[in-house]
Amino acid sequence: MITSKEELDAVRLQCKAMVKKRALASGSMALLPVPGVDIAADVGLLLELLPAINREFGLTPEQIERLDPQFKSFLYGVIKTTGTRIAGQLVTKQVVLSLLQKVGVRLTAKQALKFIPFAGQAAAATLSASAMLLLGHAHIEECYAIANKGLEFKALPQTSE
Repeated sequence: MITSKEELDAVRLQCKAMVKKRALASGSMALLPVPGVDIAADVGLLLELLPAINREFGLTPEQIERLDPQFKSFLYGVIKTTGTRIAGQLVTKQVVLSLLQKVGVRLTAKQALKFIPFAGQAAAATLSASAMLLLGHAHIEECYAIANKGLEFKALPQTSE
């Protein structure tokens, strides 16, 4: 469990490094001229990455279930108000595919570009990596905001009723 703002900032940096690694892998897969391989790789990378980010911030469903009832209720309320479909939730292939559809224009362009020798493949790799960075960093910021609210809640004097 994250207990300080400094620890929260360190987790954010660690997660950004994870995202960067996955973005490089995604970009590398886009260089392969085989249709669909890069999309399948992106799905696999995100199925691994998003739960890992949740875990680092203490926001997997299992981690939240172990919290005291008052704090758990508060966190689920914060998660609901952020509108995230990932933090505190089970990350499934369907969830990942819907996220990829949000960046669908980029992915469609990537598929077309990869068949143009050299420059097209480089552009496809860049689009793939940027889509992974976009999704990963957006999720990190959502988790950061939720965990920060959790720290603020923990800092408040608790009243017993």
